[in-house]
Amino acid sequence: MYLKIVGIVFPIFAVVIIGYLYGRTHRPSMVAANQINMEIFLPALVFTALAGKTFNFADVGMTAIGGAIIVLGSGLIGLPIARAMGYAPKTLLPPMMFKNAGNMGLPLLIFAFGESALPAAVILFLIENMLHFAISTSWLGHNFRIWSLVRVPVFAAGVAGVMVSLLNLTLWPPILGATKVIGDVSTGLMLFSLGVRLNTAPFAQWRIGLVGAIATPVSGMIIAYLFCWLFDLSSREKDVLLLFGALPPAVLNFMFAERFNQEPDKVASIVIMGTLASFAAVSIALMIRLSS
Repeated sequence: MYLKIVGIVFPIFAVVIIGYLYGRTHRPSMVAANQINMEIFLPALVFTALAGKTFNFADVGMTAIGGAIIVLGSGLIGLPIARAMGYAPKTLLPPMMFKNAGNMGLPLLIFAFGESALPAAVILFLIENMLHFAISTSWLGHNFRIWSLVRVPVFAAGVAGVMVSLLNLTLWPPILGATKVIGDVSTGLMLFSLGVRLNTAPFAQWRIGLVGAIATPVSGMIIAYLFCWLFDLSSREKDVLLLFGALPPAVLNFMFAERFNQEPDKVASIVIMGTLASFAAVSIALMIRLSS
């Protein structure tokens, strides 16, 4: 079992380490690459997953609900933690709630459970990001607009993919083939970019970083376990949700904190230390599922 866990997590963290080492030596600017990934490669991946023949809403409905409950429930758990330790809730709660379902979650779920897990991984990514944009911009910036979400290429691709699925349209296979080739670029680039970003890790705020690094996966896995216990979910749904709960904070948390001047150094420390600690959290989640 342990060799199987290593076989799942090694490719993920190997790419992150390569990105870190390359970034440490060459200090590349990933701004253009990340923009292309968010506007071209990732939307193609999302569209392919949702518009393909393997996608069925009935198969991912409970996964979507579970993902939303994990996000929101983590905030409820985090609130008394923030108050007890004297941290601002707007600083600690978003990193606990909004997980790295893109850079880490998408490739990890695919490596762990195969291509058949891609629709569930994409749904969790979309649910998490929709809640992230809506809650963070409303809570931190007080300026959420639904149209600002619709204009994001990833969500536009998601809507297009959902419409193709609902209308039962059959796309010309070469079109899906082309979007798949483009989308396959996304996961590796996200992991590499995450590794490069680790070179800018601020460790001055290590105390709140350590609290967030522990509280994020623990709260997520507790809620995922309770949700799976309460409902009659399939083994695959349990696998996906528990692993989703173990994911580290999303890098986007730092971007929102910086944009709205909400203690960005502390948020960055939570994100970076959470990412470093995710090897252990993800391994524990896989161990729980493989042993059940």
